[in-house]
Amino acid sequence: MANGSPARPRSSGLFSGLLLITLGLLMLLWTYAHIGLGSILRHWWPLIFIVWGLVKFYERTVAQRQGRSGSWTTPGEIFLVVGVFCLVGVVIIVDLVREKVHDPEVRGIFADVGDFFPYDLDVSPLSVPPNPHVQIDIGRGDVSVHAADESQISVTGKKQVRAWNEEAADKLADTLKLELAKDGDSYVLRPAGSAENDSRFAFDLDVAVPKKSDLTVKTGKGDVHVSDIATGVSVATRKGNVEISDAGGSVTVETQGGDTTVSDTKGDVKITGRGSEVSVVSASGGLTLNGEFYGPIRAEKIAKGVRFNDNHTDFTLTQLTGHMEIRPGNLEVVDAPGNFTLRTSSKDITIENPGGRVSVDNRNGNIDLRYSNPPKEDIQVSNSSSAITLSLPSNTSFEIIADCHSCDIDSDFSSSSLNKTTGKKGDTHLEGKYGSGRSVKIILRTSYGSISIRKTS
Repeated sequence: MANGSPARPRSSGLFSGLLLITLGLLMLLWTYAHIGLGSILRHWWPLIFIVWGLVKFYERTVAQRQGRSGSWTTPGEIFLVVGVFCLVGVVIIVDLVREKVHDPEVRGIFADVGDFFPYDLDVSPLSVPPNPHVQIDIGRGDVSVHAADESQISVTGKKQVRAWNEEAADKLADTLKLELAKDGDSYVLRPAGSAENDSRFAFDLDVAVPKKSDLTVKTGKGDVHVSDIATGVSVATRKGNVEISDAGGSVTVETQGGDTTVSDTKGDVKITGRGSEVSVVSASGGLTLNGEFYGPIRAEKIAKGVRFNDNHTDFTLTQLTGHMEIRPGNLEVVDAPGNFTLRTSSKDITIENPGGRVSVDNRNGNIDLRYSNPPKEDIQVSNSSSAITLSLPSNTSFEIIADCHSCDIDSDFSSSSLNKTTGKKGDTHLEGKYGSGRSVKIILRTSYGSISIRKTS
């Protein structure tokens, strides 16, 4: 140059040209051929850096052969790459939204705009055998099922359409169909056509089925009520309350939200998933609970006992003639003739009148175990950082080993064969035998709390 300063290296623009041409072709395909450009860019965006590096290597090699300075990255190229990545981000977001709009859950969010407009249902009754397998599969809406004397399935209720105005709802309602038909060995009631997976539509149904129907109900969002079915009942719902009464067989409920109530069943009850309150009363079988339930869990008169398991509690009770209740931070069981096994934490535990063997393992919560009659089976209770209180009738005969680490043992029972010792670090140990009859074995252990052994008043 005229002033003698060295010439600034210039880029050939090869990379910029290739990048713009490629991006332009992809954008055309994305716009008019509807290819999933967002998915492509999410997986293959590192190719931009690979191509950039190869082009710069090529430009530098050519420049050296021609005796020029090697071509370096220019501010314009950096600005172009940054702009391309911004565009890539926009395309990815747009494609993700497109994908999610086809997801029923997400479409349900957008569908919850506007008002509901009800329309009458027109479903002809269907004759079926006296003991059919009936399946009801509804995306949205409340479902009530009850027994009828006739050997047919009859459906009444309303179909609901959510729209901005009545005119728009009328147009959508014409496409909203509900079909009742035989499908293999089952008789199925479900939305048909465009209504099958569209969450703008809902059905509030009252369904009458033969009393001996084997019934399955599936809903996405809505309450389910089933009554007076003489055989098994199975309900699965993602969001909604479930109420089942007077079932003549086993009951199975899969829920992801809402309350579950089951009463007067002649079989086992199994409830899985997650939800709020659970209430099960008068079951001639057993009760099994698996999942996370945040409201009170109540059970009463469960002939074959209770099995409950979640992330914090493992609980087995072989018979319940009274009641039990589990709340956050509390567990209470009253009148349980069978064996009792519990492993949990951070709960205050109250057990009254267990009839079988008792095994409790807890921490960070008080344990209160009470007997109105002398226990017939062994007792083992372990705790940590909390107290243990055991109340026994005065005529109970027992052999006991009790250890309290850094805490004291206080007992209303005294005899020459019961020995209490205290260690140097505040540890207390009680061991020996009380009474002259058949003895039950009692093992109590805790730390940083206390052990109290009381005579039942």
